[in-house]
Amino acid sequence: MANELRPCPCDIGDRFDYGGRGQEVQIEHIKAYVSKPSTSTDKAVIVIHDIFGWELPNTRYIADMLTTNGYIAICPDFFVGQEPWKPSNEWATFYDWVKTRDAGKIDKEVDVVMKYLKEHCGAKTIGVIGFCWGGAAVQHLMLKNPHLKTGVSLYGVIKFFDDKSTLLHPTFFIFAEKDDIVPLEQVTALEQKLKQNTKVDYEVKIYPGQTHGFVHRKKENINPQDKPSIEEGRRDMINWLNKYM
Repeated sequence: MANELRPCPCDIGDRFDYGGRGQEVQIEHIKAYVSKPSTSTDKAVIVIHDIFGWELPNTRYIADMLTTNGYIAICPDFFVGQEPWKPSNEWATFYDWVKTRDAGKIDKEVDVVMKYLKEHCGAKTIGVIGFCWGGAAVQHLMLKNPHLKTGVSLYGVIKFFDDKSTLLHPTFFIFAEKDDIVPLEQVTALEQKLKQNTKVDYEVKIYPGQTHGFVHRKKENINPQDKPSIEEGRRDMINWLNKYM
């Protein structure tokens, strides 16, 4: 991490006052937020939350944005009942907290969610997006899960790539130029590994002047200087999904 004293300087950003257009469901041992478009579709996107958990209105706002673009969107509780990080928590405890919430150990939950999407929502094509902690989870899934179609990792901590890692599916990586959690030298190293090993389509894009969480934790009307980048990031995410799903 870039800052050892404050190992994940994720401020919660602008907390959206947003109720959501979807509904909460219980899927075996997992709670999830599900949003469906008004017209039928067989395309679904799993939305993996950040450290602030599956109930963060900002993440549900993005899930519903996917729905308005024609996708079934589902945001499961990948912490499986464990408490999400709270802005009031002491950062000194973050490492111990995150050790019990491993972004590389969500395969069981992903399998349950995919089964639900296929059997109860009619999904045939399934992609995944994720933010922060969820962005790292997307990277893990793009390296390991053969059943997903594509993925978008938004400012995910780079932790699952070694010198032989190769992506299984087309993957879009969104990073912020001024991200204290994912320094640009780590992004450069990732690009080198992808260039050496990856045969599927991928893209790594750095958004100038932006900070961690900009796509889903900033409001355009509160941060007018960031509005073009926020909108560009969201548009790029949708366009990538449209291209590969």
